[in-house]
Amino acid sequence: MPLKPEIIEFLKRRAAAKLPEVYNAPISVIRANTQNHPILSAKLPSIYSVQHKNIPGPTAYLPVRIYRASESSESTESSENPALVYFHGGGWATNHLDTYEFALRNISNIGQITIIAVQYQKAPEHPFPVPFDDCFASLQWVFQNAKSLNINPNKIGVGGDSAGGNLAAAVAIKNRDTKLGNLAFQLLIYPCLDFEMNFESAKKFAVGFNLDTEAMRWYWH
Repeated sequence: MPLKPEIIEFLKRRAAAKLPEVYNAPISVIRANTQNHPILSAKLPSIYSVQHKNIPGPTAYLPVRIYRASESSESTESSENPALVYFHGGGWATNHLDTYEFALRNISNIGQITIIAVQYQKAPEHPFPVPFDDCFASLQWVFQNAKSLNINPNKIGVGGDSAGGNLAAAVAIKNRDTKLGNLAFQLLIYPCLDFEMNFESAKKFAVGFNLDTEAMRWYWH
């Protein structure tokens, strides 16, 4: 299957930028490069409200953003609203909530769902299990505060992309084992679920498609 023209154009721009590979540069440089992501300068979709909060985590307070698509999701008269606790991607080491502002507004609007997006602590300063513990604690906080958040505790799900999808899947497993609450769903977007990466596509598309297999191995370690 050929690549779509917009993907080809993106890969050309990415190559022309000559950004260093993650395994060839300090983490500070890699993180600084994410600040130049085109999505950060895009016009944001309108949404009913975005609330910034700090919630208690196991070792630090965690910034979260709560996206609400409509006035009814904020009404104290309604507790039927579904919610998604979202963990962003970035190899457990990069990215931040600003990078996902555009996407999360769209997901909230299209799905008519309240989203609680979590800024978990990153490796290498905070290696495993810190990011995972932060994410599980944030789900626990949502269950405990479902009433004040005006969401239905039986309509709460977890989700994330890439490394965030890994965290969401792991949080769902611990939620099952600890019987914290009844998760309604998972939204896993290209999740990182295979540490060994011996599958055919990891070999066939190892280089030339923005995220090389060697970079993936670097993020895992």
